[in-house]
Amino acid sequence: MAVVLTLPALKEDLTRRMDGAMETLKRDFGGLRTGRASPALLEPVKVEAYGGEVPITQVGTINVPEPRMMTVQVWDRTLVGAVERAIRDSGLGLNPSADGQLVRVPIPMLTADRRNELAKAAGKYAESARISVRGVRRDGMEQIKAAEKKHDISEDDSRDWAEQVQKLTDSYVKRIDEGLIEKEKEIRQV
Repeated sequence: MAVVLTLPALKEDLTRRMDGAMETLKRDFGGLRTGRASPALLEPVKVEAYGGEVPITQVGTINVPEPRMMTVQVWDRTLVGAVERAIRDSGLGLNPSADGQLVRVPIPMLTADRRNELAKAAGKYAESARISVRGVRRDGMEQIKAAEKKHDISEDDSRDWAEQVQKLTDSYVKRIDEGLIEKEKEIRQV
């Protein structure tokens, strides 16, 4: 028996998926701590390892031995260079150095340039979240069109549902924009 699409079920699914994009953004923004070293700063970093890109937390342990220093204890000696490269290329403005299987990551003082780099990184994270939310919207719109094509819903319902999905999308994009403004303010104040 075919499952008939309902507006509440569709909105619930889309909301759940858009919430996932917001959680990812929140985690990424958490990594942009400006005053002190924090393991969350390196969590978004992906390392080229095992034939693909994996989160840095899957190749080593991140520690904060002092306020302006982080270390990554790399488990596999062959990945030390890849971890160093991934941190350097992450756009966070960090310059790691390897010491055996330990990668030291000093946190530089915040200069005006560094603040601009962090604000730019925050902007990239926000744009990525917007793209994710729009992708969820596109999936919802395709489901609505498919239901209309199968005559499960009328043209009027299709139009109404599409408007509701667009309103939901707009509300999430607005939340992303507000979060970005708040994060940029935080970066510029420290």
